[in-house]
Order: sequence, then structure tokens, then C-alpha cells
Amino acid sequence: MSKKIDAKDLVNKIERLARERMAQGEVVDLAALRGLKEKPAPKSVLVIEDDETMRVAMKRILESEGLEVRTAADGTQLGQAIDGRGIDLVILDVGLPWVNGLELAKLLKEHPQLKSIPLVFVSGKTSEFDVKRGFEAGCDDYIKKPFDIEKVKKTVRTLLKLNGN
Repeated sequence: MSKKIDAKDLVNKIERLARERMAQGEVVDLAALRGLKEKPAPKSVLVIEDDETMRVAMKRILESEGLEVRTAADGTQLGQAIDGRGIDLVILDVGLPWVNGLELAKLLKEHPQLKSIPLVFVSGKTSEFDVKRGFEAGCDDYIKKPFDIEKVKKTVRTLLKLNGN
């Protein structure tokens, strides 16, 4: 059988020591100690991809990197996806309906508020000619489908860092 413990003396000593330290200004900021200070908002990536399976997969890949991901099925949904909020990077397919990815990239690069945002094509159009057209349209990188997930992550991290984001 355990012996009953009288901890009053111990509690009094701890409280006295804590009061002395508080008076000396040796108070520990627990939030700072735990790294719970205000964290920066996650970077935002817009994925424009008409294939739903690919769009969902890309969203999951990027969210696993701690990014906020917005999606659009085509250029007509762009305004809705941006909706006045900032974008740090755009990933888009070349073969989009209505307005193809090359045309959309040119339009983004002509817009005064969007032209400096890094742009990455992820496309099944893989010929040298297609890649060249992508860079001419203003992309910062061109990833061929099927793609390596780690390459996508590395490209996104690098472009966000290079762009000061």
C-alpha cells in the first residue's frame, strides 16, 4: 500500500520560485518555445487541368507539400479560382478546351498582376516542338506526362523559392 504524500511544502517552494523568477523577468514565452507564433500563410498554387483524375492527383501531391491548391478545369474557370486572392504559382495543361494552355499562358503573362507568377506546363504533348512552344508562351518549366511526382514537387519548391515566395 502506498504511503500518502503531503506535497504542500513542495508546491509552496515551486510557487515561491516561480514568483521570484517572474519578478526577475525570467518568464518563458511558451508560444515562442513551441514555435506556435503566427505561421506564414501557405503558398497558393493554381492547377488548371481538364482531366479530373489528373487535377485531383495534382491537388493531393501539392497539398502534401503544405501548399494551398485551387483548381480549374479550363480557362473559363480562372476568374472563379483566383477570386481576388493571390496566386504564387500556376500549373496548367497545354491541351485545355476552349482556350488552350499556350493561349492561356500568353494571356497570364500579359496581365500586369499575373505576369511575374511562375508558370509550369504539365502536358502529354512531349515533342521538342511542343516544349519549345511552351517556353515561348512564357512557362518557367515544362514537365512531360506521365510525370515523376518528386520532379513536380522539386520544380514547385524551386520556382517558389526563386520567385521570392
